[in-house]
Amino acid sequence: MRTSDAGDNELVALIITQQDVSAFGELVRRHQSQLRNFLRKLSGDIELADDLAQDAFMHAWDKLHSYSGKGSSGEGSFIGWLLKVAYTTFLQSKRKSNRYGEILQQVGEEHTSHIVQGAEEITDLDRFLAVLTEEQRAVMILSYACGMSHREIGQTTDLPIGTVKSIIARSKERIRERFEINDHQHG
Repeated sequence: MRTSDAGDNELVALIITQQDVSAFGELVRRHQSQLRNFLRKLSGDIELADDLAQDAFMHAWDKLHSYSGKGSSGEGSFIGWLLKVAYTTFLQSKRKSNRYGEILQQVGEEHTSHIVQGAEEITDLDRFLAVLTEEQRAVMILSYACGMSHREIGQTTDLPIGTVKSIIARSKERIRERFEINDHQHG
């Protein structure tokens, strides 16, 4: 079987049983864009996100034996597990450096388009995310940018579903208040 024809769980099995580097390479190829985009939105820094993505893939290689292919409800996906590894990698990095906070503070305080760390122009989404706490930012990115369900977000962040729902609601309210968005326009 060619690795490009195998499903994620089959590739994981090949890696665990045979230390198959080409199978891991296929997983990286399939999921690196989504992982990098998640980390770029979370950190606000392209270079940092790319470094974190590499670190996350190294952690994933080391921890692959802990991936079961099943979440607490009997379902799970490799990308969900990988995003959890990436989120943990981000949190560990954040504890080591305040660089991300300085960038996000700059983005949140400046309401005009500027170039940050060689990135593309700051979007409205970047400004919206900048006014949120790290936890709120992660949940909103997983929900809206990654399209994850509340259950999947809970599994990725180790938060109860009710907490995920209230974080999303509080985040939306904070964005509405900060940017004076009148919700009645959508009614």
